[in-house]
Amino acid sequence: MPVRRSLAVVLVLLLSACGLSRPASLDASGADTFEGDVRTARELTEAFWKQQFNTLGRTYRPIADFVPYSGTSGPSCGGEPAVPNNAFYCPAGHFIAYDQDWMESLWTDMGDGSVYLIIPHEFGHSVQAQLRSGFELNVQAELQADCYAGGTLASLVSAGALRVEPGDEDELFRNLEAAGDPTDDWLNPSAHGTAEQRQQSFANGVQGGVAAC
Repeated sequence: MPVRRSLAVVLVLLLSACGLSRPASLDASGADTFEGDVRTARELTEAFWKQQFNTLGRTYRPIADFVPYSGTSGPSCGGEPAVPNNAFYCPAGHFIAYDQDWMESLWTDMGDGSVYLIIPHEFGHSVQAQLRSGFELNVQAELQADCYAGGTLASLVSAGALRVEPGDEDELFRNLEAAGDPTDDWLNPSAHGTAEQRQQSFANGVQGGVAAC
C-alpha cells in the first residue's frame, strides 16, 4: 500500500514512537517499566504543552487529575460511566483516566509505544478543550489528537527528552492499526478514523509539528 510505505519512510527517518526511552541524562529510575513509561509520558507531554502555550502568550492549565482504573471502576464523566479497555479526557472535570489493566496489556503485547501514543493523544483532547476547538464530527477531533501526539513526540525526540530505538516503526504501525476503525464511517459519533487515517494524521504531526494539526 503506497500510503503505508510512505509513512514508514517518514517515521523511520523522523520518529519511532514505540520503544521510546529516557536518555541517560534524565532520571531513569522507572525506565523499562509500565509505570515508568506512564509517568514519563505524562510529565513530558504536559511540559511540552506548557512551553507551547507560553510561546503563544497563553497559560496552559494542567489537568486536574490523572486517574488509573480497572474495568468498570473508573470515574464518570458528565454522568457517563467509564468503560473497560479505554482511556479518555473528561472536559467536565478536566482530567484524564485510563484502564491501567488494558493499557498495561498493550504495553506488554504491542510495545511501550502504546503508552506514548495513548497519553499524548488524550492530552491532545485537553488542549482542544483549552483552545476551544470546534469540530463538526468526532472523527475530526480524534485525528487532530493523533496529529498532536505525533507533533509532541517528534518535538520531545528532537529536544533529546526521549530517545528512539531501531525497528520501533513496526510497533508504532501495529498500535495505530489496532486502534483504527474497521470502516470509514465519518458520520459515526464514535468514529476515530481508519488505521491509515490515524497513521497519516500522526505522521502529519511528526513532519510538521503541532502547528500543522
